[in-house]
Amino acid sequence: MPPNTTATTGDTATTGATSVKSGRKKGRKARLVVLVLVLAIIGGIAYGAYWSISTVRASFPQTTGSIKLDGLSGPVDVKRDGYGIPQIYASSDEDLFMAQGYVQAQDRFYEMDVRRHMTSGRLSEMFGKSQVENDEFLRTLGWDRIAQQEYDTKLSDSTKKYLQAYAKGVNAYLQGKEGKDISLEYAALGFTNDYKPGKWTPVDSVSWLKAMAWDLRGNMQDEIDRALMAGRLGPQQIQDLYPAYPYGRNKPIVQEGRYDELNKAFQQGGGSSTEGTAGGTSAQGATGSSQGTTGTTGSSTTTGTGSGLTSQLGGLYKVLDGLPTAVGVNGQGIGSNSWVVAGKYTITGKPLLANDPHLSASLPSVWYQMGLHCRTVSDKCQYDVTGYTFAGMPGVIIGHNAKIAWGMTNSGVDVTDLYLEKVSANGYLYDGKVKPFKTREETIQVAGGKAKTIVVRQTQDGMPLLSDRDDELVQVGRKASVNSAAPDRGDGYGIALRWTALDPGTSMDAVFALDKADGWDDFRAAAALFDVPSQNLIYAGTDNHIGYTLPGKIPTRSDKDAGALPAPGWESKYRWKGFVKKDELPYEYDPARGYIVTANQAVVDRAKYPYTLTTDWGYGTRSQRITDLIESKIKDGGKISTDDMRQMQLDNSSEIAKLLVPKLLTIDLKDPEVRKAQKLLEGWDYTQDADSAAAAYFNAVWRNILKLSFGNKLPKEVRVKGQCLWVDKIDSTGPVDDDTKVRECGQRDAEQAQPDGGDRWFEVVRTLMDKPDSDWWKTPRSGTRPAAKNRDQLFARAMIDARWELTAKLGKDIDTWSWGRLHRLFLKNQTLGTEGPKVLQYLLNRGPWKLSGGEATVNASGWNAAGGYNVLWVPSMRMVVNLADLDKSKWINLSGASGHAFNAHYTDQTGKWADGELLPWSFSGKAVDASTSDTLVLEP
Repeated sequence: MPPNTTATTGDTATTGATSVKSGRKKGRKARLVVLVLVLAIIGGIAYGAYWSISTVRASFPQTTGSIKLDGLSGPVDVKRDGYGIPQIYASSDEDLFMAQGYVQAQDRFYEMDVRRHMTSGRLSEMFGKSQVENDEFLRTLGWDRIAQQEYDTKLSDSTKKYLQAYAKGVNAYLQGKEGKDISLEYAALGFTNDYKPGKWTPVDSVSWLKAMAWDLRGNMQDEIDRALMAGRLGPQQIQDLYPAYPYGRNKPIVQEGRYDELNKAFQQGGGSSTEGTAGGTSAQGATGSSQGTTGTTGSSTTTGTGSGLTSQLGGLYKVLDGLPTAVGVNGQGIGSNSWVVAGKYTITGKPLLANDPHLSASLPSVWYQMGLHCRTVSDKCQYDVTGYTFAGMPGVIIGHNAKIAWGMTNSGVDVTDLYLEKVSANGYLYDGKVKPFKTREETIQVAGGKAKTIVVRQTQDGMPLLSDRDDELVQVGRKASVNSAAPDRGDGYGIALRWTALDPGTSMDAVFALDKADGWDDFRAAAALFDVPSQNLIYAGTDNHIGYTLPGKIPTRSDKDAGALPAPGWESKYRWKGFVKKDELPYEYDPARGYIVTANQAVVDRAKYPYTLTTDWGYGTRSQRITDLIESKIKDGGKISTDDMRQMQLDNSSEIAKLLVPKLLTIDLKDPEVRKAQKLLEGWDYTQDADSAAAAYFNAVWRNILKLSFGNKLPKEVRVKGQCLWVDKIDSTGPVDDDTKVRECGQRDAEQAQPDGGDRWFEVVRTLMDKPDSDWWKTPRSGTRPAAKNRDQLFARAMIDARWELTAKLGKDIDTWSWGRLHRLFLKNQTLGTEGPKVLQYLLNRGPWKLSGGEATVNASGWNAAGGYNVLWVPSMRMVVNLADLDKSKWINLSGASGHAFNAHYTDQTGKWADGELLPWSFSGKAVDASTSDTLVLEP
């Protein structure tokens, strides 16, 4: 039976996602007092005319005329359309990428500078002591050190040449400029410290791929959460909250790939069909450190977390949660959509490809649109490509060239494992012996403060000891008992990380190889270089072929259920065995069904593939909806158009509403005001449009169902901050049976708390619908709200709570309710606009926009049900590529091309993005010329 809980306070609503979050808010707030004064002046509160002209406009890019750049071998044309999107034309590869660096620096250098300081653990140099804790953790991970190793030992000579050219272009832009000439934010920083931007290096570009990999790293959050839950919930309860993937209802990506021979070879070879060797240890279940509740997830086992490990993992999560957001919120429910339809089912007779990655909302958008064109494609100049890239990186990440198009979604494969390490003064325990740590010193420079030196400890296999980076993690669990299966806890176990991205790789090579691929074979060869992050890659060619491939460096473990929970680091039998061979990774080419859908669902049916890629897929709600939409269009000979693909991207249908609303309408409610709200659901088509009152009420009901059924029964480490409950007392052996209650308050930020309401929770509720008397449906009385003893009583309680929650938020008159009034998007400047008084937010931030869509819908404007209704993650861009006529392709970005707060292109795409519109996407020289508004010539 779930622990008995009683809520004592309400939830804390979210205020939107940010791109850089402070580790310690007090220091930042003090600094912001000064910044507010500075930016108030800039905004015109005083001396407005001087600051508006000399500071704001001075940093805007020159987009017409000509500029001389040392290092170019010939002239380069930069043609910008009415949205400021650049198309670059050059006669050599080096000139092309040098110009790309120059142009991106014109528009986004401040963003680029923040990113490289994040990846290298040097945020304190820009923002002071508030970022020291973040820098400590990032230095421990050592992204820039790995990037340097990649540059030195792994990347091809041509890739290095392009990276050098790109850096040369960035530095050409910086030459002779003061901070205020580069961006408004530097003018503000100049009043609090003497920070000045340094030169760009090739490694700065490579490091960003590590940040990308970090935010797309897989199931670390689930691994931590399951271990934390084991301190309060039993094995079956944890299984209830992590149900099996519904293969029979939601199809995997690869449906027609045959792996019979691979399975046979795997079984005959004892599971040894791997390539490479893997250091470190793997997570084959978790061996906890104390006696207590025994938790299981599948066949992985934990001997209990106890108070010591719970404190450690909670502390680790606090550190992770305080890190700057690089690419997106890493949590259940966030993901991406991509799909490709073969020419036999399209109006054009050639493939159509759509992609919309779901990432945290940031300003400027994480993506940067551009085209890179060789005037004549030859050995000297090989590229003719357009699409989306990251400011700070050469090449194009997602897009198309003259022959192929490709899209990406996060595969979610498990490439990280956490380990419990028995640490002593002399090292760590491994197979009965104490091994010394590898150590290095890192000095963190702090703007306006004293430098700090830390010691980073790594195992002999290169795993960093994450628990060194938080004071609460150094000495924990002194009072926790241990069982015979684990070594004496002493002052507590450490926590180490094994992650494929901490090995040098070749992902930067993959970017350039993709950009010039001219067919399926080239595409597959390029994808094979993309070792981290592992992404679902879809393909379409002008030669009328479609395909899918899963690249990546994916570890093999000794048990199919391994990787779900932290593992004992003191035994070598939990080592990774190697990595799945590249030619054994799943793929499809021209499947008979005529389309491929990837939306973070299972890649393959687990029963048909010998390797465990992960046990934590998305549950396939979005992917199956996209599949159903495609099938509905092509049945009876129907054909799909470019605009049909766009309309599918905007689908707002709620799958959980289809399950729950029929039952909610049968609930007998006594209060006439609640019945009025209930009637909103009558005849509702389950579409979550921004102006829908029914969508507002249903989502409030869904949120309260989750809170009453699950949220109030979860441990404090995963509940939202500000939510305090009286709960059953628990000691190191489990719940205390004397009815003793203790008051516990949630510890997690609202955007990461549980239950988040993603499609895992859809599946949890779906499996419990046929168990109306389950203990999960029971909740105690709270104030005037009645207790619930079964499913229908809890649903009634949730409908009552939702009615009065929305009355407080939206007013008593339900005719004025709408989903968009609750479900709002705020775009926040990634650093100085994330916190502070309203005047600061007014100057740098934009919004709100009232959005349609919702959690686990195709139009995935994600929100966290534990924390509130505001939009946290979004389709960060949308594109539809028409392989019959590339000039008829369409695209849109979340914000705009510019990172300058008062530039016309700061958020000029956002309104159209919110309305579901797409912009023309010119590719041919003729089309680009027709759409060009400004031309800048870069001359040698």
